[in-house]
Amino acid sequence: MAAQRRAGPGGGERRRPGGGKARAGGAAPGRGWALRGAAPGAALLGSAVLVGGLLGWSLPGGRQGGAEVLARGSEAVRDRFVEVACSGDYGAGRRFEGCTPRKCGRGVTDAVITREEAERIRRIAERGLSLGGSDGGASILDLHSGALSMGKHFVNLYSDVRWRIQEKIAQTFGISSSAMYLTKPTFFSRINSTEAKTTHDEYWHPHIDKVTYGSFDYTSLLYLSDYAEDFGGGRFVFMDEGSNKTIEPRAGRVSFFTSGSENLHRVEKVRWGTRYAITISFTCNPDHSIGDPVLT
Repeated sequence: MAAQRRAGPGGGERRRPGGGKARAGGAAPGRGWALRGAAPGAALLGSAVLVGGLLGWSLPGGRQGGAEVLARGSEAVRDRFVEVACSGDYGAGRRFEGCTPRKCGRGVTDAVITREEAERIRRIAERGLSLGGSDGGASILDLHSGALSMGKHFVNLYSDVRWRIQEKIAQTFGISSSAMYLTKPTFFSRINSTEAKTTHDEYWHPHIDKVTYGSFDYTSLLYLSDYAEDFGGGRFVFMDEGSNKTIEPRAGRVSFFTSGSENLHRVEKVRWGTRYAITISFTCNPDHSIGDPVLT
């Protein structure tokens, strides 16, 4: 199913600042692409967040509708971080020196990945996801399933982006990047306002990544489209006692957090347009590590 373009409030087609027409989904498939359709994990699409560095953290961006907004789509965030108390999720099993979280929290940055890089990755996601996906509004494309053939330029770009995010997470949480390992699933996500057809399409339910996936210790998500320009709704929400904390997606924005129950979260329902992102997550346990995607 090709990505859909929905009119925003008022009926007009949304346009990017500067007069540029907002992109439509559904680009023609590239050579060698194959799609993995909506999998059971599709109900949990909002769980990943891409990471950035610790260069001068600022205060959260204000409050909106009774919830605190950590990062607005209209602002460029150099680096922003909120520390929270770690849950007990990391003490139940093996601890890995230099990696297992001792400091927990969530961060967001627009300073690690450029908008141009995000747009290049989005075009690749659009080509792959145009081959199919769920009819219920939420689709994923697994980068490590073996069902996806990728070109050299994407593999090189992805590897570089992934390493920058990994270094940023390590710097922020005071751990060793060499002690972190990429883990699965890592995937593109596409969400639109189409009504859910099955429970697997219900991506908006609250969840905890470490409970859902087991191997996750650090989650990151790179946004590939813009809130209020490409889609409405679809904000990322941390569910804290007494007050929610939201992140408004922006192309090139990286959101990241420790994966335990201290960071219960959900994604708002997308009301119009199409929301694209890529989830990249990390484990401290080498037994759960995976390599970068390879050329096939």
